[in-house]
Amino acid sequence: SGRIREEKYHDELGLIAYVSHLNASKRTESSIIHLTASDEAQKIRAEIAMQYTDATSENLLAFGNHLFNPDCGTPVSGFKTALTRTINGYAKRNNLLKDLTPTGDDLREGLTAIVSVKIGDPQFNNQTKEKLLNQEAESFVSQMVSEGLGAWLDEHPSEAKQIALKAA
Repeated sequence: SGRIREEKYHDELGLIAYVSHLNASKRTESSIIHLTASDEAQKIRAEIAMQYTDATSENLLAFGNHLFNPDCGTPVSGFKTALTRTINGYAKRNNLLKDLTPTGDDLREGLTAIVSVKIGDPQFNNQTKEKLLNQEAESFVSQMVSEGLGAWLDEHPSEAKQIALKAA
């Protein structure tokens, strides 16, 4: 029969547990990086959990107001831009890369990441909600990753070096 199968996961650790579940069969290369931010005035909240593995591809999942967005959207654009800029900036400041500037694709190799945004007035591309279109979500997530991931890299120098050198 053509019934839709729905699965629900619940864990007190939320996205951290979900990333751990997704990476259960992989060899991990970093601890789980967990970032959260909210802005009451903008009615926006974001949470990201990410971890590097020895996989050759990236596994990036996006959720807007608890709905899965298979085509990602603006929060993921902000995530990708800030991730690339932040890791490359860290690598340059710490003289980890000679003349090489890795691309975003290079820096996301083996990355499992979940980007979840809750926003007061969500704008989706269509009724099936494949992607979130809010521009403020892009800049909000970008700033959150720049600050949060930047701080994490500074606090975890050995893992940060390994991440920066993945692309070398």
